[in-house]
Amino acid sequence: MASLSLTEPTFARTVVLLLDHDADGSLGLVLNRPSDWPADDPLPVWSDYLVGPPVVFNGGPVSPEGVVALGASTRAFGQDTTEYEGFRPVTSRLGLVDLDQEPYEVSEVVGAVRIFAGYAGWGPGQLDVEIVEGGWYVVEGLSGDAFSDDPTGLWRSVLRRQPSELAFLTSHPADVEGN
Repeated sequence: MASLSLTEPTFARTVVLLLDHDADGSLGLVLNRPSDWPADDPLPVWSDYLVGPPVVFNGGPVSPEGVVALGASTRAFGQDTTEYEGFRPVTSRLGLVDLDQEPYEVSEVVGAVRIFAGYAGWGPGQLDVEIVEGGWYVVEGLSGDAFSDDPTGLWRSVLRRQPSELAFLTSHPADVEGN
């Protein structure tokens, strides 16, 4: 999640679910930037699986014309996160959904879907440097974060549950000049 020092508008106060992080770079989805675009508009066949708010989320600045579907699994995946037909687990309960599949083809493992336009991406080592420089807080996420009913309040919510002094940052105003 973005630290207070990260004020650039694209990532300021964002919560990013990291999907991949290895020697080739990092890829994630911004979880707390809903748009006004109804998600069932581009993907009506998936409308029964969309969870509120049922809009397309701004997943990040990379390839904003493309969509990524994040699914909540109806079952837990262990350490072996092999791909199930149409679903690639990234955590024990979350994964990427292949939108070329018909919903009934993945309904055995996918209970909810959220649609993202674009994604967040970093080159090799770039995210590690940004973390060391204090641009990001690395915290444990909960499966429910990705499908929060209050995505715009997610940054504060995740901070609030931290056992460290990070919890105190929830009271930090977005604009200190107005304080």
